[in-house]
Amino acid sequence: MKKIILSLLLTCLFLSAEAQNYEYKVVTIVESIVPMGIGRSRIIENKQALDANQFTTARTNGKNSKQDDVDRSDLKLDAFDETKLLNFYSAAGINFQNIASNDALITSKINTLTNEGWELAFTLSGVESDAGGPDGKGIYITRLIFIKKKLS
Repeated sequence: MKKIILSLLLTCLFLSAEAQNYEYKVVTIVESIVPMGIGRSRIIENKQALDANQFTTARTNGKNSKQDDVDRSDLKLDAFDETKLLNFYSAAGINFQNIASNDALITSKINTLTNEGWELAFTLSGVESDAGGPDGKGIYITRLIFIKKKLS
């Protein structure tokens, strides 16, 4: 029994230490769903890190545990890459050539990152549109989450 507990403890310690040896990267794809091609579609990749703890306020019993003196402009990054994409719609409606072109650009971005040692771990997506009326406006967002083993 002691050997089983010891092996479970060692396994947990190993897995915990192993999990800390990874870093993550998020790449966001914004594709415009606006008629006439007037929207803006992009691949966004941040190039500088932020510490979420600097911008986090813990609340207990409705009170802040630290002062809320951080300006929202402090949250904005100055270093990011922005890759232009085509919009889903053109003057004639949905444009499948634009979608195929975007797929080629997104594939290129994924291939570049995997060649740099990143592995695609998760993909999350969502659509935003005006549910209150037929305005034809909206965005399609995809977040690609990559993982890479840290160099020791």
